[in-house]
Amino acid sequence: MKPKVLITRAIPESGIEMLEEHFEVEVWEEEHEIPREVLLKKVRDVDALVSMLSERVDGELFDAAPRLKIVANYAVGYDNIDVEEATKRGIYVTNTPDVLTNATADFAWTLLLATARRLVEADRFTRSGEWKRRGVAWHPLMFLGYDVYGKTIGVIGFGRIGQAVARRAKGFGMRILYNSRTRKPEAEKELGAEFKPLDELLRESDFVVLAVPLTKETYHMINEERLKLMKPTAVLVNIARGKVVDTEALVRALKEGWIAGAGLDVYEEEPYYNEELFSLDNVVLAPHLGSATHGAREGMAELVAKNLIAFKNGEVPPTLVNREVVKVREPGFE
Repeated sequence: MKPKVLITRAIPESGIEMLEEHFEVEVWEEEHEIPREVLLKKVRDVDALVSMLSERVDGELFDAAPRLKIVANYAVGYDNIDVEEATKRGIYVTNTPDVLTNATADFAWTLLLATARRLVEADRFTRSGEWKRRGVAWHPLMFLGYDVYGKTIGVIGFGRIGQAVARRAKGFGMRILYNSRTRKPEAEKELGAEFKPLDELLRESDFVVLAVPLTKETYHMINEERLKLMKPTAVLVNIARGKVVDTEALVRALKEGWIAGAGLDVYEEEPYYNEELFSLDNVVLAPHLGSATHGAREGMAELVAKNLIAFKNGEVPPTLVNREVVKVREPGFE
C-alpha cells in the first residue's frame, strides 16, 4: 500500500507525476488556501504533507496527524513550520533551495529597476491616456528617476539569493556591500563584495536589498531608526519576508522622504492591503512573485518530489532542514 501525501495547493504537474508513482496523492485544488479546520481534518490519515508558506505547521497540526513522518515545504523559507517541535517528534522537514535562486534574484532586480526608474508610474500615465491628453511628447523633467549603473548596492543576507543579487550588480558596475551573520570570504573574493556592519551599509547604499530569513533577530530589522540612516535618494527592495520591515515606519519614510522609494514583494500579512501604503506613487508592489517563473516553480515541485521519494526509500532527503532529526528516527515510512 502506497503512503499518502496531501499537497495543500496545486503545484506544477511534473512534481505530481513523480509523486504519483510512489504515493497516493491528494491535492487541494482550490485557488484559496486550505481552511485550517479542513487541513486539520485531512492530515489525520496522511504520511506526508507538502505545505505552502500560508500553512501553519505546528504542534496542533502534528497532534492531528499521528501518521505524519515528513513535511516538504514548497518554499526556500520555512518560518511557517515549528521545526523544533517537528524534530522532537521525529518528523522530517525539507525545503526547496537553489531551484528558485535565480528567479528570485531576477525579481529583486525587476523591483529595483522599476522603482528607480518609476516604471509603474510611467506605465499608468501612458496607459490611462494622460500622456496624450497633456499633449507633451517629451520633457526634460518628465518622470525623473535614479541612476543605477555605478552606484552602491547593499545586500542584507548573503546566502544563495543575496549572492545572486550581488552577482547581477557586477554587470551594473556597482560597488557591492553586504551584511550577514557570518563573513563570506569566498563570495567577497568572487564578487568584490565588502562586508559592512548593518548601520554602515544602510548609510552608504543607494539601493538596499533584503534577502534574510525571518527570525527573532530579523523581525522589524528595518525600523524607523534604520530607515532614517538611509539616503533620501535610496531605494529599499524586500524579497525576504514582510515582517523584516516595520510597515508603519516604511509608510512614514516614503511619505516624508526619508528614502526615495521601495519595491516590495512580501508583506507583514499575506494576502495584504494597506490603503496608505498602496496609495503612494513611490512604491512598486507585487503579490509575492519572487519565484514565479515556469522553470522555478517546476523545479520546486520536482525537488519536493525528490525529497519525499528519497525519504520513502529510506534515504536522508537531499534538502533536509532539521538534520538532527536523523538521531530521533531513521528516514522511511516503516
